[in-house]
Formats: sequence, structure tokens, C-alpha cells
Amino acid sequence: MAKPKPKTKSLATLSLSASREIPLDKLVLSQSNVRQIKAGVSIEELAEDIARRTLLQGLTVRAVLDETGAETGIYDVPAGGRRLRALQLLVSQKRLASDAPIPCVIRTDGLAEEDSLAENIQRAPLHPLDQFRAFKTLREKGKSEEEIAAAFFVSPTIVKQRLKLAAVSPQLLDLYADDGLTLEQLMAFTVNPDHQRQVEVWAALRNGYNREPYHIRRMLTEGAVRAGDKRARFIGIDAYERAGGAVLRDLFADADDFWLQDAGLLNRLVAEKLEANAAEIRDEGWKWVEAAVGLPYGHTFDLRRIEGETAVLSDDQQQAYDAAKAEHEALEDQYDGAEELPEDIDQRLGELEAIIETIDERPFDYPPEEVARAGVFISLDQAGGLRVERGFVRSEDEPPVDVEAPMGADTPSNASDAHDDEDCISESPVYDEEAEDDGATRPLPDRLMVELTEWRTLALRDAMAANPDVAFLAALHALCLDLFYAPVAARCVSITARQTPLRSGASGLADGVAAQSIAARNAALGDKLPGRPEDLWASLTAMSAAERQALFAHCVGLSIDAVYKPYDRRSDALVHADALGNSLALDVRAAGWTPTAEGYFARITKAQIVDAVRESKGEDAANRLEGLKKPDMAAAAEELLAPSEWLPAVLRTRAAAEASDEEHGDSEVVSMSNEPVAANEVPDGMPAAGIAAE
Repeated sequence: MAKPKPKTKSLATLSLSASREIPLDKLVLSQSNVRQIKAGVSIEELAEDIARRTLLQGLTVRAVLDETGAETGIYDVPAGGRRLRALQLLVSQKRLASDAPIPCVIRTDGLAEEDSLAENIQRAPLHPLDQFRAFKTLREKGKSEEEIAAAFFVSPTIVKQRLKLAAVSPQLLDLYADDGLTLEQLMAFTVNPDHQRQVEVWAALRNGYNREPYHIRRMLTEGAVRAGDKRARFIGIDAYERAGGAVLRDLFADADDFWLQDAGLLNRLVAEKLEANAAEIRDEGWKWVEAAVGLPYGHTFDLRRIEGETAVLSDDQQQAYDAAKAEHEALEDQYDGAEELPEDIDQRLGELEAIIETIDERPFDYPPEEVARAGVFISLDQAGGLRVERGFVRSEDEPPVDVEAPMGADTPSNASDAHDDEDCISESPVYDEEAEDDGATRPLPDRLMVELTEWRTLALRDAMAANPDVAFLAALHALCLDLFYAPVAARCVSITARQTPLRSGASGLADGVAAQSIAARNAALGDKLPGRPEDLWASLTAMSAAERQALFAHCVGLSIDAVYKPYDRRSDALVHADALGNSLALDVRAAGWTPTAEGYFARITKAQIVDAVRESKGEDAANRLEGLKKPDMAAAAEELLAPSEWLPAVLRTRAAAEASDEEHGDSEVVSMSNEPVAANEVPDGMPAAGIAAE
């Protein structure tokens, strides 16, 4: 029996379009090309790429027929029009022959528009991760970042960013490839090159609600110091790196957005530089110099500041000052109205301004005997500059005070003390006719002095009541003596003022808007007052009414103490503080306070955090926080509430809330309370005495 013949494979019937090389000058751009909107790489960049690598993809063409249907030798290009224009550009630049052979696929079936549309739709775009990895491969094969940038017509910064993305943990790159991470999230992970830390952070965030890029960056830079920190500005990044400090840089943010990883090294460098500055100032002869990165608000309270005079300029300094001022004014006049200054002129103006500022802000000259008992505070301002406060005398260093004897008395005496204890009052001595004949001066008896001054006191009280202007002046005089002068200044008006130190060390308190405003106003008003307390009355009488009112309001403000004290509830004082806040429409947010994790949320219970978020952002936002650990919950609450107007109950003011409601409508009523805090209750978030918050 014959064996069956094996089956043969059927031949494919599909045939591809013919391809051949066609002279460039026989090709014309088809009107059937569907691409009408310019996008992507420019024709010029594409031409440069063809010149570098030649044509990597041929053109799709159709023969142009005449009226009889015969081919004319000219070909339309419905797909590949950008490549055709790039080739023609090279011809116009005499870099390519006009009849250069171009590889083409010749289409005969279907429609030209269909060819153009299909070529663009069927083209699969390159996944960004493939580009990142391709750049990395080119870098590993010896191409520099500049060469890669030139080859693909991007900036070197773009190449560095792509290489940084390709260097993220492979585990996270795989997630990005599978759409498990967004590009913005992947960019955030580039801040820290430690792959293990990157994976740990993602594991912590994976099941949480907050996976925002800024939150990822914050977790990756935990423990690092931001470049904008005043310590970093004071030292300078170059000095920190020269000392061996590591820096975490974010290539996808501003140029100065990076972190100093070694906080211990930074603090040591800051301490060394501060001590060097302190040593220079000690050489000026001060009794003490206290230096710190930041000093608590009110560190100069109860200290007398000595008066100094601006140092007289030497002839050389005066000549330098005059020359700098003249040149600066000449350049300003020359370029007045210019939209933009030339770089060299702008630099020169900056140099001249620095010279003028250095001379204008030269140190004061102080009396040597005052320098020997006074001291200096050194700290850093918010910009990282050195803040030097000279000439403060502590009470224990004050010289002994020589108390003058009262008028008509031969020994120091105090009339009020005599009034309190009549047994101490001596009667008039026996009249000595011989002494009077000798013309000797005798003091009035103490009792007579008391009686006479009581008459004068009573008359002063009655006259003062009839003259409110002088009464206001007398009260202002007493306040200024307490707040601007040493506590030894004498006065007859029994009105006293005391500026209570705020010693809690609350974060940001000394650098807040309110503290800076008070300090600037205090300095400006203090400059208007005389150096000696005995000259104060004449100075106040010479002021205008508006100046006296401003000074009075400032003094009264400095005397306010609305601080909660666990050992002394001060119910009446806190009720009064509520009344003051309502009358002033107080806005603590405008004064610089914001609800941060460090300053508020980390110091209250988890239930209180959730209640705060619920009150401001609603039930859904509060529910998302329920399963978080305390540190993560505090950080999330800060991110949610920092941009809002929410305040804890103890900081709310009824008048400010009503003003906010009128301005914003009823939608934001939940962010403010319409009632002041009861003074006899412990405010929300503030533990009772002896009980620590969670």
C-alpha cells in the first residue's frame, strides 16, 4: 500500500507594497497628509538628526497621474511630510544634493489620507522609562551628558534629570512601568539615592492616603536640613561640602532646593563660626558675650541698654563714602528708565551699595565705663545673617545708685515711708537762735515735710483730674520709665508697667510677624527718647499728640500678659484677654502662627488631631487619618490644615471670626468659633497641670 504524501504548507497570499529609491526632487508634499498641527521635534532639529544619523525611516509615497491616468514621474508624500521638509531644508543649506535618492514605499491601494492617518496612529510612543534607561545606557557606554544632550536636542539639565530617574530603585521603576507610580512620585524619589530608603518609604506610604510627591520628599529627607535654613545660609553650602558634608539635591525643583544631610556637622560648623565672631566682639571690651543660633523672645527684657553714638568717620572713610555715593547716584541717573541694567552696571551698583551700607551701619561708640559692665547678644536672623545686639546691662552689674535727699532734708528719706510709719518721723529740733543768727541753713522737720507734700499731692490729684491731657502725659511718662529705662528711675505717679518674659521657647515665636513688628517699632520709638530718664518729661511734652498716642499704645501693648499658667489659672486675666482680643479683632494667623506638626499636632492626642481635621476639612478627611501612627497623623494634619484658617479654640477670637464670616460667607464658619474660650477651662489640646498629652 502506498504511503500518503505529506501535507505541504500553504503559501501566503499577502504581498507588500513595492519600495525603491526616488530622487528627492521628484517628491512633493501631499495635501492628503492628516498632520496639520505642529508638535514634537522641530523641522530644524529633525534635519540636524538626519544629518547626524542619515534617514532612519523611509517615506510613503503615491505616484502623481496625469489626465490620462499615466504616471508623471512625480510622487506625493502623504506619510512622512516632516521628514521630507527636513530633507528639503538640508538641500537649501547645501548639505544634501537635490536629487539624492530617498528610500520610499510606493502605495497604490486605498486612500492617501488613510496612509497618513495609519502611520501616525499605529506608531507606539516610547514609554518615558525606556528613554530614561536609554540615556543611562548611552552614559554607561561613554557618552557624556553634554554629548547626549546635543544628540537629542535637549539641555544637559534634562539629561541629568533623566539619568537621575533611571537611577531610582529598580523595584520602583518596575512599579512606574506598570502605572503603579506616577511620574511626579518617581521624581520625588530621586531626592535620596539610597535604594533601601526609597523602598522603605514606599512601603510606609503604599497603604496610606497621602502619597503626594511633597510628602515623599519630606520622608526621604527626614533628619536633613533644608538649604533655606538659617544655619545653612550662615555657613554656606561650599564650606559645608568642603568639610565633608553630603547634600541631597532635587533636580526637579529650584536650583537652591536641596538638603544638608549631616545636621551634626552643620551644627558644629555653626557653633565654631559663632564662637569666632563672639571672640572678635569680646576684644571690644564687653563684660560678657552670649552667642546662640536663636535666642528666646524677650531675651533683653529687664536689661538696660546703654546709649552709644555713631562712630566718627576718619578722613579716608569719609572720602570713600562720598565717592561711593557720588558714583552710585551718577549710575542711577545714567540708567534711569532703563528696562534692564547691563550685568556689569548691576554688579557695580551692588558693590557700591555694600560699601555705603557698611559705613552707614558701622558700630556705635560706647562709654568705656559702660562697656566694662555691659554685654552683647549674638544670634542668626532668618536670612542667615549675623545679628549683633550690643550694650545690655544686667541688673546685678548696675552701678550703685546715689539717692538724692528730699528737698529740705539732711539725710536720704522717703516721704511715703514716713507716712506709713509715723514713728519714724522726727519732730522739729529745738530752735537755735544763735544758729539762725549765724545764717546757718537748717532742714525742715520730717513731719512738716510730710504734711506739706501731702497738701501738694492732694492738690496734684485734683488738678490732674481736671486736665486729661497732662494725665495722659504723666501715665505715658511712667510707662516709658519702666519699659525703656533702668528700674531705678524715680517718679511720683504710681503707675508701673512690666514686660513679662515669654520663656516657653515656642517654635518660630521670636521670628514671627508679631515679634518682628514689635521689635522694629520698639527700636524706632526708643530712638526718639532721650538717653537720660530725667530728660524724658521734656521730650514727651515736645512730641506731637499723634507721636504720644503711638508711644502710649506701644507701651500698653508691651505690658499685656495673657499667658496660661498651669500653677495659676488667672481666670479673670484670661477673661480680660478674651475681651481685648474681641475688641482688637485679633487674628493670630496674621501674627504668624500656623498649626504645624512640631508646634501643635505632635503634642496633642490622636483623637484631638482627628477632631481638628474633622472640624476644618470634614468627616471624609478625618476618616482617612484614623489608621495612621501618631507622627504620620501629625504630619498629615499639618499638610491639610496649614493652608486653611483653622485655629485651636484657645486662639480663636469672636470678632475675627465674625469678620471672616462676613468676608468669606457661611461656608467657612466651621474654621472659627463664635464664642471665646472660658477662662476657667483647660483649652483644647493643652494638658491640665501635671498631666502630659499623648
